[in-house]
Amino acid sequence: MSVDRVICAGVDGCRGGWVVALTVRNAGRTLPHEVRLAVVSGFAEVIALTDDAQCVALDMPIGLLETPRPGGRECDRAARALLGRQGSSVFSPPARPALAAREYREAQRLQGAGLSIQTWNIVPRIREVDAAMTPSLQMRVFEAHPELAFRTLAGRDAVLTRKASAEGFAQRVRLLAGAVGSAMPDLQTERSRLGTTRCVQHDLADALVLAEVAGRAATGGAFRVPMGDPPLDGRGLRMEIWF
Repeated sequence: MSVDRVICAGVDGCRGGWVVALTVRNAGRTLPHEVRLAVVSGFAEVIALTDDAQCVALDMPIGLLETPRPGGRECDRAARALLGRQGSSVFSPPARPALAAREYREAQRLQGAGLSIQTWNIVPRIREVDAAMTPSLQMRVFEAHPELAFRTLAGRDAVLTRKASAEGFAQRVRLLAGAVGSAMPDLQTERSRLGTTRCVQHDLADALVLAEVAGRAATGGAFRVPMGDPPLDGRGLRMEIWF
C-alpha cells in the first residue's frame, strides 16, 4: 500500500455473500476521493479483496463465548445500552460450540437458550468468520456495528427512525453523503450493477458507514465498547465492537 494513500474497508453480510466497500483517500485527507463497492461470495474473498486495506470494519461477530451468557458478550450489552430503543439491532451471537450444529434444533440444544431463528440464519456467516480470524488478523479486521456508526455520525442526541422505513433510509443516506462527500455513489445504481438479487441498498449503506468507521480507526478517531481492555475469547480474539 502506498504511503500516499489510505485504503479502508467496510464489510456487511448480504444475500449473495458479502458487500465490501473500499474507500481510498490521500494521506492526511478526511474525505475519500474514491469509493468502490463489490459483492463477493465467501469471506476468504473478502480477506483477499481487502489485503491492501489498513483497517477493515466488519458487521459480524468476532470473538465468541464458550458458554452462553444472558445478553451475550459484554460488548453486546454495552452496544444495546448506547442504542437505547434501537438496541434490538444488536443480537447476541451464539457461543462457539453452537457453530458445530447443522440444523436449528441442534443449535438450540448446544446453545441451551436464547438462539433466535434470525441468529441461526446467519450462523454460516459467523462460522466463516470464526474459521478465518486470528489475533494477528484482528489487528486490522475488527467487529463494528452500523447502527452505532450512524448514530455517531448523526450526533448523540439525534433521533434516527428505523432504517427499514423510507424516512430512516433517507436519513442514513444523507449522513453518508456528509461523510463521503463527492465520492458518494448512487446506491440504487450500484445495487443494479452488483445484482439486485445479491444485495439490497441497506447492505450497501451499512458497508459504507462501516468503511467510515475503518477510516476513523486508521487515524485514531473511532470508538469501541467496552471502553477498557476488552475480554479475550478462548482463541485469544478480542470481544469488542467499534463504531
